[in-house]
Amino acid sequence: MTLPLLLLLILAAMALAYQLVRKQAIKKVGGITGIKQLHSLPAYYGYYAALWVGIPALLILLLWFGLQERIITALMVDQLPAALTAGQSSGQISLIINDIKNLATGNITSGTITEDIQAAADHYARLQGIATMALWTLILAAGLAGMSLAWRRAKPDFRARNRVENTVLVVMIVFSSIAIVTTLGIVLSVMFESILFFQKIPWTEFFFGTEWSPQIALRADQVASSGAFGAIPLFTGTLLISAIAMLVAVPIGLFSAIYLSEYAAPAVRGLAKPLLEILAGIPTVVYGFFAALTVAPYIRELGEGMGLNVASESALAAGLVMGIMIIPFVSSLSDDVINAVPQSMRDGSHALGATQSETIRRVIFPAALPGIVGGVLLAVSRAIGETMIVVMAAGLAANLTANPLDSVTTVTVQIVTLLTGDQEFDSAKTLAAFALGLTLFVVTLALNIIALHIVRKYREQYE
Repeated sequence: MTLPLLLLLILAAMALAYQLVRKQAIKKVGGITGIKQLHSLPAYYGYYAALWVGIPALLILLLWFGLQERIITALMVDQLPAALTAGQSSGQISLIINDIKNLATGNITSGTITEDIQAAADHYARLQGIATMALWTLILAAGLAGMSLAWRRAKPDFRARNRVENTVLVVMIVFSSIAIVTTLGIVLSVMFESILFFQKIPWTEFFFGTEWSPQIALRADQVASSGAFGAIPLFTGTLLISAIAMLVAVPIGLFSAIYLSEYAAPAVRGLAKPLLEILAGIPTVVYGFFAALTVAPYIRELGEGMGLNVASESALAAGLVMGIMIIPFVSSLSDDVINAVPQSMRDGSHALGATQSETIRRVIFPAALPGIVGGVLLAVSRAIGETMIVVMAAGLAANLTANPLDSVTTVTVQIVTLLTGDQEFDSAKTLAAFALGLTLFVVTLALNIIALHIVRKYREQYE
């Protein structure tokens, strides 16, 4: 049974518990006329029952789906024949386990299906069935226990409202903490894998090396016998493409926002703003096709006509199209911030004899600068994290160059490339993706801290 259907049944059980316990509380005081004898409104008794039925069931469901796969996999691995795992590395064993799961679920396997693998897949499927039955049994038992508790407490002197409000407060605190816990989990997981990478590859080679060739070399005369992991070309390519994109997006987006908020007529603004924001809804793969099939060939033909050597996939093509893609991020946010500047500041400037352009330059723009900086930072983050456009328009070559007419690659593209397909997470090639991700996280965090300092400085001046 699918998870959505299971959640729907839990919600139905909560609704049933609400109705039954609510009626039970009213019945305890002799009907509707005796409601004043209850400590809380009848609805709170129903809410209390619904919470006691739903929360334990949802907690069991959450823990079950978090632990079920690990437990079933461990039980399956314990039953694997020794001949199937003897002499295999942890990465190869992971591939065997993945084939067993794919076979049990009807997906495509990467290797030959032997009798041992077929038997393991059948055993895995049986364990899945047992786990499903056990899950239903536990959820049913928890729901009945919660219903029984709420039913017994449906008395006139029971403080149902206080219990419900305290429970909701705890739930809100837990939900508000999810973002923090998730962030810590992401950072710690990436950091752990990065530490494993730096145990294999010196950090000096990673941060200061100028050769990026993460594949394991087959011959000693290739670039490094164990691969080259110098990330300088990746950082350079990321900065180059992002800089080109920002040179396109920031002026166009900012001037568009100023025109739409200060100069455009309401009819023009009502038409132009939605059309401009349509750019944000176009899939990035479509931008990639546009860059690869239109922009890149045009730049190459234009450069060749001027006597320049232009690669078929260039940083300039990717940066220009990426800049067009993130124009709405700058324009929309800047427009909202400019419109949020109090009208009294505009009126005061005009009363002192300033023209509209002087008012924009000396009053509105400085007051809106913190919000504009936030919009630009969002656009920078969007540019740094883009992948599809770079793959299709800039290529995969890790070239150390500042020439926008050459082919380059970025950090995000290499992360995707390194983690595509079945990987062994005990090799430096795969672990390099986590080191790249951690470096990108640290750089972005540093930029945000600097931006927050700038925003606070201007906020203190204009608030």
